[in-house]
Amino acid sequence: MPGTILDIKVAVGDTVSRGQTVVILEAMKMENDIVASCDGKITSILVSKGDTVNSDDVLVTIA
Repeated sequence: MPGTILDIKVAVGDTVSRGQTVVILEAMKMENDIVASCDGKITSILVSKGDTVNSDDVLVTIA
């Protein structure tokens, strides 16, 4: 199901912990927190605020 990127809570180079919110996505009029699946460092952000994304799209990469 497609959604829209409302906010990006991290920047490239940030250290994140598993479960930390990295992106806020709106789908079906609801805001959803997209969280880090692991601990690590943000190496790239592949979306921008306002982008429409699908469920299988990569939003950020963590190394």
